[in-house]
Amino acid sequence: MSVLVVGLSHKSAPVAVLERAAVSGDTLTKLLRDVVQAEPVAEAFVVSTCNRVEVYAEVDRFHAGVTAICELLARHCGVPSHELTQYLYVHYEDRAVSHLLAVAAGLDSMVVGEDQILGQVRSAVRLAAEQGTAGRVLGELGRLALRTGKRARAETAIGRAGLSLLSAAVQLAATRLGPLRPGADALAGHDVLIVGAGSMSALAAATAARSGAASITVANRTREHAERLAASVRTVTTTVATTVTRLDDLPAAVAAADVVISCTGAAGQVITAGLVSAALTARKARGALVIMDLAMPRDVDPAAAGLPGVVLIGMDQLSEHASAVRDDDVAAVRAILEAEFAAYQSAMDAARVAPTVVALRAKAANVVDAELARLAGRLSADGLSGHALDEIAQTVRRVVDKLLHAPTVRVKELAGSPGGEEYAAALRVLFDLDPRAVEAVTRAAPEQEGSR
Repeated sequence: MSVLVVGLSHKSAPVAVLERAAVSGDTLTKLLRDVVQAEPVAEAFVVSTCNRVEVYAEVDRFHAGVTAICELLARHCGVPSHELTQYLYVHYEDRAVSHLLAVAAGLDSMVVGEDQILGQVRSAVRLAAEQGTAGRVLGELGRLALRTGKRARAETAIGRAGLSLLSAAVQLAATRLGPLRPGADALAGHDVLIVGAGSMSALAAATAARSGAASITVANRTREHAERLAASVRTVTTTVATTVTRLDDLPAAVAAADVVISCTGAAGQVITAGLVSAALTARKARGALVIMDLAMPRDVDPAAAGLPGVVLIGMDQLSEHASAVRDDDVAAVRAILEAEFAAYQSAMDAARVAPTVVALRAKAANVVDAELARLAGRLSADGLSGHALDEIAQTVRRVVDKLLHAPTVRVKELAGSPGGEEYAAALRVLFDLDPRAVEAVTRAAPEQEGSR
């Protein structure tokens, strides 16, 4: 069995395709169940966010696994297979594990180092456990990803880049809105509009909430995504009023806002100069309108900056105030990923030879028990005490354990080397182990894991 991932993300597909492909709620649960029922698949979990949909599966055949998952993704996403396939990527075995670790650590995010993805991976693993679609292999892989993501954020500064950018944006906006009351938060008393519902929008909403915004409205093409982001704001604070609106109602939403933060990832402009001009007419005497364009390419028409009362802040201004992700931070995270992956590989290699080791020790124990029983039958007739027989039994068992210790420890150490499985095969041949005994141990391992 091997780990396979099939998916698409902001790196492989345009926003319009990602929005169509997103799965959640009952659709996500049905996708999980159908994937795990596919003939080549033993276990599965799905990471589904605004910027990615990825199916992780344990499969026994690569091509059959890829075909089945692609077909099920297309069916449940509602995107025809011939359209979806061109945006999909596939990772297998070591590359699949490495990819998941990079995702959990935030290296594969639109905003490098953002925290939201770690919670989304946690939710994916939890749902799979609840639905019974993840077992020993993917359960361990999920725990590895979460541990790696936590280490990346705790031991490096990778998580500060996105927060630094948004904090700088909020502080810059605050200076344009007028003088603050002593001790007041940067956005105290101001209404904020978030345009978009991706990872950057989530960071923007959380930062605005922590900065004392009076209200936060989320505008997005897909209402479900907007509602999900608004709900996440409520986990940060319950004192901020949150609402959602459609992009069709953007002029009214802009007119009601003091600060607009736009980061949709759309190919063209979302906020035109004409839209802003109409919003200004409806605003009347609300004061300055600060628009922050955090999108690449730009969401906001640069001509909006020339309108009276409008302050347009783009990524070029923010870059002067916020620290970017440093190369040494990324390198430090990659070092953590490599260390965690190496430890995982060693554990998996040892697990592969473990059934042979267990079967060998079981055979040795059976031989010792049979010989001791025969010896006890002979010596008890000679009047040898029970205590003496116990001492003999312990001595024989210690001798056998010491003889087996070196080869069994060594075969585990060599399991990760090139041709490591050949050492386990040699043990099976040299000690004439019954293949059925090794298979019985292999089958019993998942059952014992599940009974804990």
